[in-house]
Amino acid sequence: MNMSTALHNALGGLTAASRGAAVVSGNVANALTPGYARRSLELTTSPISGNGVRTVGVIRHQDPVLVANRRATDAELAQQSSLSAFQSQFANLVGPADDATSLAARLAAFDGSLITAASLPDSAQRLDQAARAGRNLANELNIASEGVRKARSDADRRIGAQVGSLNQTLKDIEDLNAKIPAIRNSGGDIGALQDQRQILIDQVNTLIPVNVIPRDNDQVSLYSDGGLILLEGKASEFAFTTTGETKPHMTVGNGLLSGLEMNGNPIRTGGDTAQIRGGALAAEFTIRDELAVEAQLQLDTVARDLIERFETPGLDPTAAATDPGLFTDDGSRFDPAMVTGLAARLSLNTVVDPDAGGNSWRLRAGLGAATPGDPGDSTQLQAFGAILNDARPVPGALFGTGNLRAAEVTEALLSDTGAQAHRAEQRKIFATGAQQQMAQIEAEQGVDTDQELQRLMQIEQAYSANARVMTVVDELMETLLRL
Repeated sequence: MNMSTALHNALGGLTAASRGAAVVSGNVANALTPGYARRSLELTTSPISGNGVRTVGVIRHQDPVLVANRRATDAELAQQSSLSAFQSQFANLVGPADDATSLAARLAAFDGSLITAASLPDSAQRLDQAARAGRNLANELNIASEGVRKARSDADRRIGAQVGSLNQTLKDIEDLNAKIPAIRNSGGDIGALQDQRQILIDQVNTLIPVNVIPRDNDQVSLYSDGGLILLEGKASEFAFTTTGETKPHMTVGNGLLSGLEMNGNPIRTGGDTAQIRGGALAAEFTIRDELAVEAQLQLDTVARDLIERFETPGLDPTAAATDPGLFTDDGSRFDPAMVTGLAARLSLNTVVDPDAGGNSWRLRAGLGAATPGDPGDSTQLQAFGAILNDARPVPGALFGTGNLRAAEVTEALLSDTGAQAHRAEQRKIFATGAQQQMAQIEAEQGVDTDQELQRLMQIEQAYSANARVMTVVDELMETLLRL
Protein backbone atom coordinates (compact mmCIF):
# COMPACT_ATOMS: atom_id res chain seq x y z
CA MET A 1 0.00 0.00 0.00
CA ASN A 2 1.45 3.39 -0.98
CA MET A 3 0.96 6.56 1.02
CA SER A 4 -1.71 8.03 -1.26
CA THR A 5 -3.81 4.92 -0.89
CA ALA A 6 -3.36 4.95 2.87
CA LEU A 7 -4.32 8.63 2.98
CA HIS A 8 -7.41 8.00 0.86
CA ASN A 9 -8.47 5.10 3.05
CA ALA A 10 -7.97 7.16 6.19
CA LEU A 11 -10.01 10.04 4.78
CA GLY A 12 -12.80 7.61 3.89
CA GLY A 13 -12.67 6.14 7.37
CA LEU A 14 -12.86 9.58 8.99
CA THR A 15 -15.84 10.50 6.82
CA ALA A 16 -17.61 7.26 7.69
CA ALA A 17 -16.84 7.69 11.38
CA SER A 18 -18.10 11.26 11.38
CA ARG A 19 -21.30 10.28 9.56
CA GLY A 20 -21.74 7.28 11.86
CA ALA A 21 -21.40 9.44 14.96
CA ALA A 22 -24.12 11.74 13.61
CA VAL A 23 -26.42 8.76 12.98
CA VAL A 24 -25.85 7.33 16.46
CA SER A 25 -26.40 10.69 18.15
CA GLY A 26 -29.64 11.07 16.18
CA ASN A 27 -30.78 7.64 17.37
CA VAL A 28 -30.08 8.50 20.99
CA ALA A 29 -31.71 11.92 20.75
CA ASN A 30 -34.90 10.46 19.17
CA ALA A 31 -35.14 7.28 21.23
CA LEU A 32 -38.52 8.40 22.64
CA THR A 33 -39.77 10.32 19.59
CA PRO A 34 -43.08 8.89 18.25
CA GLY A 35 -42.72 7.45 14.75
CA TYR A 36 -38.93 7.44 14.82
CA ALA A 37 -37.20 4.31 13.50
CA ARG A 38 -33.59 3.42 14.29
CA ARG A 39 -31.02 4.34 11.64
CA SER A 40 -27.74 2.71 10.76
CA LEU A 41 -24.99 3.69 8.35
CA GLU A 42 -24.66 1.60 5.19
CA LEU A 43 -20.99 1.17 4.22
CA THR A 44 -19.28 -0.52 1.28
CA THR A 45 -15.80 -0.99 -0.10
CA SER A 46 -14.36 2.01 -1.91
CA PRO A 47 -14.13 1.38 -5.69
CA ILE A 48 -11.04 3.61 -5.91
CA SER A 49 -8.62 1.95 -3.54
CA GLY A 50 -10.31 -1.41 -3.42
CA ASN A 51 -9.91 -1.77 0.33
CA GLY A 52 -11.12 1.57 1.71
CA VAL A 53 -14.62 2.41 2.95
CA ARG A 54 -17.35 4.42 1.29
CA THR A 55 -20.61 5.70 2.81
CA VAL A 56 -23.58 4.54 0.76
CA GLY A 57 -26.41 5.98 2.83
CA VAL A 58 -28.52 5.67 5.96
CA ILE A 59 -30.80 2.67 6.46
CA ARG A 60 -34.10 3.13 8.35
CA HIS A 61 -34.90 -0.05 10.30
CA GLN A 62 -38.55 -0.99 10.79
CA ASP A 63 -40.37 -4.31 11.15
CA PRO A 64 -43.53 -3.98 8.99
CA VAL A 65 -45.23 -6.98 10.65
CA LEU A 66 -44.64 -5.58 14.13
CA VAL A 67 -45.89 -2.15 13.10
CA ALA A 68 -49.00 -3.67 11.51
CA ASN A 69 -49.77 -5.65 14.68
CA ARG A 70 -49.32 -2.56 16.83
CA ARG A 71 -51.61 -0.57 14.56
CA ALA A 72 -54.27 -3.26 14.87
CA THR A 73 -54.23 -2.85 18.65
CA ASP A 74 -54.31 0.95 18.31
CA ALA A 75 -57.47 0.78 16.19
CA GLU A 76 -59.09 -1.76 18.52
CA LEU A 77 -58.39 0.41 21.55
CA ALA A 78 -59.83 3.49 19.84
CA GLN A 79 -62.99 1.59 18.98
CA GLN A 80 -63.49 -0.02 22.38
CA SER A 81 -62.79 3.24 24.22
CA SER A 82 -65.59 5.01 22.35
CA LEU A 83 -68.06 2.15 22.79
CA SER A 84 -67.25 1.81 26.49
CA ALA A 85 -67.71 5.54 27.04
CA PHE A 86 -71.21 5.40 25.55
CA GLN A 87 -72.27 2.30 27.50
CA SER A 88 -71.02 3.84 30.74
CA GLN A 89 -72.85 7.08 29.97
CA PHE A 90 -76.12 5.23 29.32
CA ALA A 91 -75.72 3.18 32.50
CA ASN A 92 -75.26 6.43 34.44
CA LEU A 93 -78.37 7.91 32.82
CA VAL A 94 -80.46 4.92 33.88
CA GLY A 95 -78.71 4.90 37.25
CA PRO A 96 -77.68 2.08 39.57
CA ALA A 97 -80.36 0.53 41.76
CA ASP A 98 -78.98 2.17 44.94
CA ASP A 99 -79.13 5.68 43.42
CA ALA A 100 -82.08 7.74 44.65
CA THR A 101 -82.44 9.30 41.20
CA SER A 102 -82.35 6.04 39.21
CA LEU A 103 -85.40 4.84 37.32
CA ALA A 104 -85.85 1.93 39.68
CA ALA A 105 -85.67 4.22 42.71
CA ARG A 106 -88.10 6.71 41.16
CA LEU A 107 -90.58 3.93 40.40
CA ALA A 108 -90.21 2.50 43.90
CA ALA A 109 -90.80 5.96 45.38
CA PHE A 110 -93.94 6.41 43.26
CA ASP A 111 -95.24 2.97 44.22
CA GLY A 112 -94.54 3.67 47.88
CA SER A 113 -96.24 7.06 47.71
CA LEU A 114 -99.42 5.44 46.35
CA ILE A 115 -99.41 2.97 49.25
CA THR A 116 -98.85 5.80 51.71
CA ALA A 117 -101.66 7.85 50.20
CA ALA A 118 -104.02 4.86 50.23
CA SER A 119 -103.40 4.41 53.96
CA LEU A 120 -104.72 7.95 54.57
CA PRO A 121 -106.68 8.95 51.46
CA ASP A 122 -108.01 12.20 52.91
CA SER A 123 -104.49 13.63 53.32
CA ALA A 124 -103.90 16.29 50.66
CA GLN A 125 -100.21 16.28 51.51
CA ARG A 126 -99.87 12.56 50.77
CA LEU A 127 -101.82 12.90 47.55
CA ASP A 128 -99.60 15.79 46.45
CA GLN A 129 -96.56 13.70 47.31
CA ALA A 130 -97.84 10.81 45.18
CA ALA A 131 -98.48 13.14 42.22
CA ARG A 132 -95.02 14.66 42.49
CA ALA A 133 -93.43 11.20 42.75
CA GLY A 134 -95.18 10.27 39.51
CA ARG A 135 -93.93 13.44 37.86
CA ASN A 136 -90.39 12.73 39.08
CA LEU A 137 -90.60 9.28 37.51
CA ALA A 138 -91.68 10.74 34.17
CA ASN A 139 -88.99 13.43 34.40
CA GLU A 140 -86.31 10.80 35.02
CA LEU A 141 -87.27 9.03 31.81
CA ASN A 142 -87.25 12.40 30.02
CA ILE A 143 -83.74 13.11 31.31
CA ALA A 144 -82.44 9.69 30.31
CA SER A 145 -83.95 10.03 26.84
CA GLU A 146 -82.43 13.48 26.41
CA GLY A 147 -79.05 12.09 27.50
CA VAL A 148 -79.24 9.40 24.84
CA ARG A 149 -80.24 11.97 22.24
CA LYS A 150 -77.27 14.17 23.18
CA ALA A 151 -74.91 11.20 23.05
CA ARG A 152 -76.20 10.41 19.57
CA SER A 153 -75.80 14.02 18.47
CA ASP A 154 -72.27 14.10 19.88
CA ALA A 155 -71.44 10.95 17.92
CA ASP A 156 -72.78 12.59 14.74
CA ARG A 157 -70.62 15.66 15.34
CA ARG A 158 -67.55 13.55 16.07
CA ILE A 159 -68.07 11.71 12.80
CA GLY A 160 -68.01 15.03 10.97
CA ALA A 161 -64.80 16.10 12.71
CA GLN A 162 -63.14 12.74 12.11
CA VAL A 163 -64.03 12.73 8.42
CA GLY A 164 -62.49 16.18 8.06
CA SER A 165 -59.34 15.03 9.84
CA LEU A 166 -59.23 11.85 7.75
CA ASN A 167 -59.38 13.77 4.47
CA GLN A 168 -56.62 16.16 5.51
CA THR A 169 -54.36 13.38 6.79
CA LEU A 170 -54.73 11.32 3.62
CA LYS A 171 -53.91 14.41 1.57
CA ASP A 172 -50.79 15.01 3.69
CA ILE A 173 -49.67 11.41 3.11
CA GLU A 174 -50.21 11.89 -0.62
CA ASP A 175 -48.00 14.98 -0.52
CA LEU A 176 -45.27 13.12 1.37
CA ASN A 177 -45.45 10.28 -1.15
CA ALA A 178 -44.62 12.84 -3.83
CA LYS A 179 -41.82 14.54 -1.87
CA ILE A 180 -39.92 11.45 -0.74
CA PRO A 181 -38.78 10.23 -4.20
CA ALA A 182 -37.79 13.76 -5.23
CA ILE A 183 -35.64 14.25 -2.16
CA ARG A 184 -34.05 10.81 -2.46
CA ASN A 185 -33.19 11.43 -6.13
CA SER A 186 -31.53 14.69 -5.17
CA GLY A 187 -29.35 12.88 -2.64
CA GLY A 188 -31.19 14.08 0.47
CA ASP A 189 -32.08 12.09 3.59
CA ILE A 190 -35.70 10.91 3.50
CA GLY A 191 -35.72 9.35 6.97
CA ALA A 192 -37.42 12.29 8.67
CA LEU A 193 -40.15 12.36 6.02
CA GLN A 194 -40.71 8.63 6.43
CA ASP A 195 -41.06 9.13 10.19
CA GLN A 196 -43.59 11.88 9.58
CA ARG A 197 -45.51 9.69 7.14
CA GLN A 198 -45.63 6.87 9.68
CA ILE A 199 -47.17 9.21 12.25
CA LEU A 200 -49.80 10.30 9.73
CA ILE A 201 -50.58 6.68 8.81
CA ASP A 202 -50.99 5.92 12.52
CA GLN A 203 -53.52 8.76 12.74
CA VAL A 204 -55.50 7.35 9.82
CA ASN A 205 -55.29 3.89 11.34
CA THR A 206 -56.84 5.11 14.59
CA LEU A 207 -59.89 6.23 12.61
CA ILE A 208 -59.95 3.42 10.02
CA PRO A 209 -57.66 0.37 10.38
CA VAL A 210 -55.34 0.35 7.36
CA ASN A 211 -53.14 -2.06 5.47
CA VAL A 212 -49.96 -0.42 4.18
CA ILE A 213 -48.67 -1.64 0.81
CA PRO A 214 -45.12 -0.56 -0.19
CA ARG A 215 -44.77 0.83 -3.71
CA ASP A 216 -41.83 1.79 -5.90
CA ASN A 217 -39.74 4.86 -5.07
CA ASP A 218 -40.41 4.52 -1.32
CA GLN A 219 -44.09 5.34 -1.73
CA VAL A 220 -47.00 3.54 -0.01
CA SER A 221 -50.64 2.73 -0.70
CA LEU A 222 -53.33 2.43 1.97
CA TYR A 223 -56.31 0.05 2.04
CA SER A 224 -58.94 -0.43 4.71
CA ASP A 225 -59.70 -3.86 6.17
CA GLY A 226 -63.04 -3.67 4.39
CA GLY A 227 -61.38 -3.22 1.00
CA LEU A 228 -61.60 0.55 0.55
CA ILE A 229 -58.78 2.13 -1.44
CA LEU A 230 -57.82 5.00 0.84
CA LEU A 231 -54.67 5.99 -1.05
CA GLU A 232 -53.37 4.69 -4.34
CA GLY A 233 -51.32 7.45 -5.86
CA LYS A 234 -54.13 9.91 -5.11
CA ALA A 235 -55.93 10.15 -1.78
CA SER A 236 -59.62 9.28 -1.65
CA GLU A 237 -62.02 11.93 -0.38
CA PHE A 238 -64.72 11.17 2.18
CA ALA A 239 -67.94 13.14 2.53
CA PHE A 240 -70.30 13.45 5.49
CA THR A 241 -72.89 16.05 6.47
CA THR A 242 -73.15 16.75 10.19
CA THR A 243 -76.74 16.93 11.37
CA GLY A 244 -75.96 18.67 14.63
CA GLU A 245 -78.95 18.02 16.85
CA THR A 246 -80.45 14.61 16.18
CA LYS A 247 -83.94 13.41 17.08
CA PRO A 248 -84.95 9.84 18.00
CA HIS A 249 -86.85 9.31 14.75
CA MET A 250 -83.93 10.33 12.54
CA THR A 251 -82.11 7.54 10.68
CA VAL A 252 -79.96 7.08 7.61
CA GLY A 253 -82.74 4.97 6.13
CA ASN A 254 -85.30 7.77 6.16
CA GLY A 255 -82.76 10.27 4.88
CA LEU A 256 -82.72 12.45 7.98
CA LEU A 257 -79.17 11.47 8.93
CA SER A 258 -76.14 11.52 6.69
CA GLY A 259 -74.32 8.40 5.64
CA LEU A 260 -70.65 8.19 4.71
CA GLU A 261 -69.46 8.58 1.12
CA MET A 262 -66.07 8.10 -0.50
CA ASN A 263 -65.40 9.71 -3.88
CA GLY A 264 -69.15 10.18 -4.27
CA ASN A 265 -70.06 6.55 -3.52
CA PRO A 266 -71.94 5.45 -0.37
CA ILE A 267 -69.92 3.45 2.18
CA ARG A 268 -71.40 0.66 4.30
CA THR A 269 -70.65 1.47 7.94
CA GLY A 270 -72.53 -1.30 9.75
CA GLY A 271 -73.21 -5.01 9.63
CA ASP A 272 -71.09 -7.92 8.49
CA THR A 273 -70.41 -6.27 5.12
CA ALA A 274 -69.15 -2.99 6.59
CA GLN A 275 -66.37 -1.41 4.58
CA ILE A 276 -64.84 0.24 7.62
CA ARG A 277 -64.20 -2.21 10.43
CA GLY A 278 -62.83 -1.17 13.76
CA GLY A 279 -61.32 2.15 14.69
CA ALA A 280 -62.84 5.31 16.12
CA LEU A 281 -64.92 6.19 13.03
CA ALA A 282 -66.73 2.85 12.92
CA ALA A 283 -67.36 3.14 16.68
CA GLU A 284 -69.09 6.49 16.27
CA PHE A 285 -71.34 5.11 13.53
CA THR A 286 -72.14 2.15 15.79
CA ILE A 287 -73.08 4.53 18.60
CA ARG A 288 -75.19 6.78 16.40
CA ASP A 289 -76.95 4.16 14.30
CA GLU A 290 -77.12 1.13 16.61
CA LEU A 291 -76.35 1.57 20.30
CA ALA A 292 -78.17 4.88 20.81
CA VAL A 293 -81.16 3.60 18.83
CA GLU A 294 -81.30 0.47 20.97
CA ALA A 295 -80.95 2.52 24.17
CA GLN A 296 -83.79 4.80 23.08
CA LEU A 297 -85.96 1.76 22.33
CA GLN A 298 -85.34 0.40 25.82
CA LEU A 299 -86.37 3.70 27.42
CA ASP A 300 -89.40 3.98 25.14
CA THR A 301 -90.45 0.46 26.11
CA VAL A 302 -90.35 1.35 29.81
CA ALA A 303 -92.39 4.49 29.10
CA ARG A 304 -94.86 2.53 26.99
CA ASP A 305 -95.30 -0.08 29.69
CA LEU A 306 -95.99 2.67 32.22
CA ILE A 307 -98.55 4.46 30.03
CA GLU A 308 -100.36 1.28 28.98
CA ARG A 309 -100.70 0.07 32.57
CA PHE A 310 -102.68 3.16 33.52
CA GLU A 311 -104.76 2.99 30.33
CA THR A 312 -105.97 -0.50 31.23
CA PRO A 313 -109.74 -0.68 30.57
CA GLY A 314 -111.74 -0.52 33.79
CA LEU A 315 -108.83 0.70 35.90
CA ASP A 316 -110.42 4.13 36.37
CA PRO A 317 -114.25 4.07 36.03
CA THR A 318 -114.38 7.89 35.84
CA ALA A 319 -112.22 8.09 32.70
CA ALA A 320 -113.61 7.77 29.18
CA ALA A 321 -112.17 5.19 26.79
CA THR A 322 -110.50 7.95 24.80
CA ASP A 323 -109.06 9.82 27.79
CA PRO A 324 -105.37 9.54 28.63
CA GLY A 325 -104.37 7.69 31.75
CA LEU A 326 -102.25 8.77 34.69
CA PHE A 327 -99.20 8.94 32.40
CA THR A 328 -99.52 10.44 28.94
CA ASP A 329 -97.71 10.91 25.65
CA ASP A 330 -97.27 14.67 25.99
CA GLY A 331 -100.88 14.95 27.19
CA SER A 332 -102.35 12.38 24.79
CA ARG A 333 -103.19 8.69 24.93
CA PHE A 334 -100.61 6.21 23.73
CA ASP A 335 -100.43 5.72 19.96
CA PRO A 336 -98.70 2.47 18.87
CA ALA A 337 -97.52 4.24 15.71
CA MET A 338 -95.66 6.85 17.77
CA VAL A 339 -93.43 4.71 19.99
CA THR A 340 -90.08 6.20 18.94
CA GLY A 341 -89.08 8.97 21.34
CA LEU A 342 -91.92 8.17 23.75
CA ALA A 343 -89.65 8.39 26.80
CA ALA A 344 -88.85 12.00 25.91
CA ARG A 345 -92.57 12.88 25.68
CA LEU A 346 -93.73 10.99 28.76
CA SER A 347 -95.55 13.21 31.27
CA LEU A 348 -97.81 12.99 34.28
CA ASN A 349 -101.43 13.78 33.48
CA THR A 350 -101.80 17.45 34.37
CA VAL A 351 -105.26 16.89 35.90
CA VAL A 352 -103.57 15.38 38.98
CA ASP A 353 -100.45 17.55 39.06
CA PRO A 354 -100.84 20.24 41.71
CA ASP A 355 -97.87 22.16 40.27
CA ALA A 356 -99.50 22.33 36.83
CA GLY A 357 -102.93 23.54 37.91
CA GLY A 358 -104.36 20.06 38.55
CA ASN A 359 -105.85 18.48 41.65
CA SER A 360 -104.13 15.58 43.36
CA TRP A 361 -107.45 14.43 44.88
CA ARG A 362 -108.21 12.93 41.46
CA LEU A 363 -105.74 10.19 42.34
CA ARG A 364 -108.33 9.18 44.95
CA ALA A 365 -111.55 10.08 43.18
CA GLY A 366 -110.54 9.22 39.60
CA LEU A 367 -109.00 11.19 36.76
CA GLY A 368 -112.39 12.08 35.29
CA ALA A 369 -114.09 12.89 38.60
CA ALA A 370 -115.79 16.26 38.83
CA THR A 371 -115.76 16.38 42.65
CA PRO A 372 -113.40 15.08 45.35
CA GLY A 373 -115.95 12.50 46.43
CA ASP A 374 -115.58 10.46 49.62
CA PRO A 375 -112.25 11.53 51.23
CA GLY A 376 -111.96 8.20 53.02
CA ASP A 377 -112.30 6.00 49.93
CA SER A 378 -108.93 4.54 48.88
CA THR A 379 -110.27 2.17 46.22
CA GLN A 380 -108.85 4.08 43.26
CA LEU A 381 -105.48 4.61 44.93
CA GLN A 382 -105.24 0.90 45.64
CA ALA A 383 -106.15 0.13 42.02
CA PHE A 384 -103.37 2.43 40.79
CA GLY A 385 -100.89 0.75 43.11
CA ALA A 386 -102.05 -2.73 42.11
CA ILE A 387 -101.64 -2.07 38.39
CA LEU A 388 -97.93 -1.40 38.94
CA ASN A 389 -97.62 -4.87 40.43
CA ASP A 390 -99.64 -6.55 37.70
CA ALA A 391 -97.42 -8.97 35.77
CA ARG A 392 -97.90 -8.52 32.03
CA PRO A 393 -95.92 -9.05 28.80
CA VAL A 394 -93.40 -6.38 27.93
CA PRO A 395 -94.13 -4.75 24.56
CA GLY A 396 -91.89 -6.25 21.91
CA ALA A 397 -90.58 -8.83 24.41
CA LEU A 398 -87.57 -6.55 24.78
CA PHE A 399 -86.70 -7.79 28.24
CA GLY A 400 -87.77 -11.39 27.75
CA THR A 401 -90.93 -13.29 26.92
CA GLY A 402 -92.26 -13.62 30.48
CA ASN A 403 -94.75 -11.42 32.29
CA LEU A 404 -93.16 -8.66 34.37
CA ARG A 405 -94.27 -6.17 36.99
CA ALA A 406 -93.42 -2.51 36.45
CA ALA A 407 -90.56 -2.75 38.94
CA GLU A 408 -89.20 -5.81 37.14
CA VAL A 409 -89.22 -3.92 33.83
CA THR A 410 -87.01 -1.16 35.23
CA GLU A 411 -84.83 -3.72 37.00
CA ALA A 412 -84.37 -5.56 33.70
CA LEU A 413 -83.35 -2.28 32.07
CA LEU A 414 -80.85 -1.53 34.85
CA SER A 415 -79.47 -5.06 34.70
CA ASP A 416 -79.06 -4.98 30.94
CA THR A 417 -77.39 -1.56 30.85
CA GLY A 418 -75.08 -2.49 33.72
CA ALA A 419 -74.07 -5.74 32.02
CA GLN A 420 -73.46 -3.99 28.71
CA ALA A 421 -71.33 -1.32 30.40
CA HIS A 422 -69.34 -3.99 32.24
CA ARG A 423 -68.69 -6.00 29.09
CA ALA A 424 -67.68 -2.87 27.18
CA GLU A 425 -65.29 -1.88 29.97
CA GLN A 426 -63.76 -5.38 29.99
CA ARG A 427 -63.20 -5.21 26.24
CA LYS A 428 -61.60 -1.81 26.67
CA ILE A 429 -59.30 -3.10 29.41
CA PHE A 430 -58.25 -6.03 27.21
CA ALA A 431 -57.64 -3.71 24.25
CA THR A 432 -55.60 -1.38 26.46
CA GLY A 433 -53.41 -4.23 27.67
CA ALA A 434 -52.87 -5.55 24.14
CA GLN A 435 -51.99 -2.08 22.83
CA GLN A 436 -49.55 -1.41 25.65
CA GLN A 437 -47.88 -4.77 25.11
CA MET A 438 -47.48 -4.23 21.39
CA ALA A 439 -46.18 -0.69 21.96
CA GLN A 440 -43.62 -2.07 24.40
CA ILE A 441 -42.48 -4.76 21.96
CA GLU A 442 -42.13 -2.14 19.23
CA ALA A 443 -40.15 0.09 21.56
CA GLU A 444 -37.82 -2.80 22.42
CA GLN A 445 -37.18 -3.30 18.72
CA GLY A 446 -36.46 0.40 18.32
CA VAL A 447 -33.55 2.42 19.64
CA ASP A 448 -31.51 0.75 22.40
CA THR A 449 -29.47 3.56 23.93
CA ASP A 450 -26.99 1.13 25.52
CA GLN A 451 -26.19 -0.44 22.15
CA GLU A 452 -26.02 2.97 20.52
CA LEU A 453 -23.45 4.15 23.07
CA GLN A 454 -21.40 1.01 22.43
CA ARG A 455 -21.50 1.79 18.71
CA LEU A 456 -20.43 5.34 19.47
CA MET A 457 -17.37 4.05 21.36
CA GLN A 458 -16.48 1.84 18.39
CA ILE A 459 -16.86 4.79 16.06
CA GLU A 460 -14.57 6.87 18.27
CA GLN A 461 -11.95 4.12 18.15
CA ALA A 462 -12.24 3.91 14.37
CA TYR A 463 -11.97 7.69 14.10
CA SER A 464 -8.89 7.68 16.31
CA ALA A 465 -7.27 4.90 14.27
CA ASN A 466 -7.88 6.69 10.97
CA ALA A 467 -6.66 9.95 12.43
CA ARG A 468 -3.48 8.15 13.53
CA VAL A 469 -2.96 6.82 9.98
CA MET A 470 -3.22 10.35 8.62
CA THR A 471 -0.69 11.55 11.20
CA VAL A 472 1.74 8.80 10.20
CA VAL A 473 1.30 9.62 6.50
CA ASP A 474 1.92 13.27 7.25
CA GLU A 475 5.12 12.43 9.15
CA LEU A 476 6.30 10.19 6.31
CA MET A 477 5.64 12.95 3.75
CA GLU A 478 7.59 15.45 5.81
CA THR A 479 10.49 12.96 6.09
CA LEU A 480 10.53 12.43 2.32
CA LEU A 481 10.48 16.14 1.66
CA ARG A 482 13.52 16.68 3.94
CA LEU A 483 15.56 14.06 2.06
